[in-house]
Amino acid sequence: MRTEEAIRLVAAARTDTDLFGTDAPAHRYRELVAALHPDRLGRADDRVRTAATDAFVRVTTRWRATTHGSGILLGDYRLGRLAYPGDLADLYDVGADRLLKLPRQPGDNDLMAREAHALRTIEERGDPRHLPYVPRLVDSFRHRDAATGAERRVNVLATVPGLHSLDEVRRAYPDGLDGRDAAWMWRRLLVALGLAHRAGVVHGAVLPRHVLIEPDAHGVVLVDWCFSAEPDTAVPALVPGYEDWYPQEVTTRQPGGPGTDIAMAARCMTWLMGGRAPRELLAFAEGCRHRFLRARPDDAWRLLGELDEVLERLYGPRTFRPFTLNP
Repeated sequence: MRTEEAIRLVAAARTDTDLFGTDAPAHRYRELVAALHPDRLGRADDRVRTAATDAFVRVTTRWRATTHGSGILLGDYRLGRLAYPGDLADLYDVGADRLLKLPRQPGDNDLMAREAHALRTIEERGDPRHLPYVPRLVDSFRHRDAATGAERRVNVLATVPGLHSLDEVRRAYPDGLDGRDAAWMWRRLLVALGLAHRAGVVHGAVLPRHVLIEPDAHGVVLVDWCFSAEPDTAVPALVPGYEDWYPQEVTTRQPGGPGTDIAMAARCMTWLMGGRAPRELLAFAEGCRHRFLRARPDDAWRLLGELDEVLERLYGPRTFRPFTLNP
């Protein structure tokens, strides 16, 4: 967006919706700030510089008010702060321990619909004891932007406080995580996968950013089901920047299955442990990551039993080991 265009847009806006829209308000805000920031004006004349600075102040003031008070209304939900920028959508706090997931591009509506379908299917068919391992879908609806006419699929998800991604865990332990700490994360991730696979859903994007842990209670939640698929069908898309994390059936657009998720989960865990991974766990992971899907394990819950046998040989009987992100 050019500076002059941003100045005109801000001057013409009468409401927060006029200014930020409802398609992707956080994206629009970032565009405006980039176009109007005083440090980006270069050799602009004094008139443009003054107008841009005034517009910049107005945009940042309105955004703070929007994200801490009045909010933009989508359906029955009023957007609060931007809680998390996801792979293809932004997640906003809408109160009552819920996040509203708004895709940045209408072309991703099909992936949002996949997430809603996957979560409904797991809730309907899955073992109720294990449902906390996946997000709960509160609502899913289409929203049409009055200004642009663009229609987006919106998902509303229940949230759990105190969750941290495996990316955060790795940043806290840059030299690698102790295998005993990785063990409970791996075990619970396999429970989440077993829950989904028995319900007929393949996650399709088991990446560190999608595996959330609760350190104190050793909880795990597997999020972002937008890339999910049924067994024996192709995963619909790859998360940009993570192409080398996927097994070959995904990158070649071949049918995937439970073994696709199991291979990616093993990759997450070996990456997490880094140079501290015991050779026994490396060998176990290697068996999960065979080049060919048909040669990999395809039952996550049965695999959990095999992992427990390896862990008992390594560390003895299972005991609770406190974990913190502040080593």
